[in-house]
Amino acid sequence: MGAIVFNVTTAALMVMMVNCGLGVVGRDTLRGRPVPWTAVGLTALAVGGVLLQLAWPGAMDALDADPARSGWWREFTSVFLQNGGLFGGLWNLLTLAAVAALAEWHWGGRMVPAFFLAGIVLPGRLDTALGLADGPSTDPRNFAGSSGATYFLGATLALALLTRTRLPKEIALAVGVPVLGLAMWLAQDNGHGLVSVYGFVLGAVAWAVRRRRVGRPRSGAPAGGAGRPDGA
Repeated sequence: MGAIVFNVTTAALMVMMVNCGLGVVGRDTLRGRPVPWTAVGLTALAVGGVLLQLAWPGAMDALDADPARSGWWREFTSVFLQNGGLFGGLWNLLTLAAVAALAEWHWGGRMVPAFFLAGIVLPGRLDTALGLADGPSTDPRNFAGSSGATYFLGATLALALLTRTRLPKEIALAVGVPVLGLAMWLAQDNGHGLVSVYGFVLGAVAWAVRRRRVGRPRSGAPAGGAGRPDGA
């Protein structure tokens, strides 16, 4: 029963983040938006990792994030491998494609790989710095998979929606992402929840930096000039 609740809450958190992204970019605008090439590239890398696993039996041993094995590249290559079975692998690929596309349409093509990279390198280091972990996970389920970086990226969409809406329902949806994420981590030790909190916070930092840059008058421009609205 615990495993079912774990999977249901993990899936529910992702559904919330995708809905946040749809609220940010506008559900009715999807058909008219350009191809999100950065998202396509990230998804292609993840699909390529799965194909590599199918073609090369030693791919997991050479590229996963098992802390018992050496190799600086493992932290990065393991993200593009999958070890959750057929359903888990498909879920990871589909959610990566959806979240990355929505994030690119809002944040832009340059920010998506930056957030995704942050979702790879920051959570483990933050866990250690905050005393939440003693080091790299020794759970084989965490040796591969793109879900952590995807949830981190998806949480930035919740922050984006929170900054752009005044509708109570959308505010509740956006705030619900870090709240549910924190509850999942506390109640289930679910890492997807904690990385979502981290992503939400980094999204807030990125939004604040962008807002400050947009609001700063250009050289020679009147100090009281109006800036363009936030968002992409």
